[in-house]
Amino acid sequence: MKVIVFGATGSVGREIVTQALADGFFVTAFSRDPQRLSLQHARLQFAQGDVRDAAEVRAAVAGHDAVICALGAGLKGDLRAPGTLNIITAMQHHGVRRLVCLSTLGVGDSAVHLNFYWKYIMFGLLLRRAFRDHVAQEHHVVASGLDWTLVRPSAYTDGPRRNAVQHGFGPEKRRLDLTIARADVAAFTLTTLKKRLYLGRTANLSC
Repeated sequence: MKVIVFGATGSVGREIVTQALADGFFVTAFSRDPQRLSLQHARLQFAQGDVRDAAEVRAAVAGHDAVICALGAGLKGDLRAPGTLNIITAMQHHGVRRLVCLSTLGVGDSAVHLNFYWKYIMFGLLLRRAFRDHVAQEHHVVASGLDWTLVRPSAYTDGPRRNAVQHGFGPEKRRLDLTIARADVAAFTLTTLKKRLYLGRTANLSC
């Protein structure tokens, strides 16, 4: 399978690219500076561009079987939604159907899982713009008509892969750790792609 990863040089994107290559995927790493990956592999190619440039995104998506969107924008909150919309438009143009997009736990009906700190301090104040960006991003994905999956991970950690994550839980779930290793997020993202899990659905993800 040929997959293009947007946000490939971010902390989770790097992990997705590395694991995808280990799993046998042919991978295109899309980024403004893809060489930051410092990675070479026979099944890895690079696409340099700005996800906010619709023409560059359209050119990069051509010829792929699936897309993984792992865009990150820190505090700014001005990249995920417009970039994801460009990705969706490019996929529609080229007839690429499968999209796995990283969002965040707390959007939509998963808000019930957040504690006071994450609901009111982080997403309510410090990361307010970034959170709104995620909400708009999810709206674009759901309205896309593609074979989409939205992955909503809890807060990232740099810990080792635990392979014991909880996923797909509903509002009744309690006592979540509200953290998850980036390596586990990458592994789950690739599993949803390989096994076509959560088609047209969101997948809440945490330890």
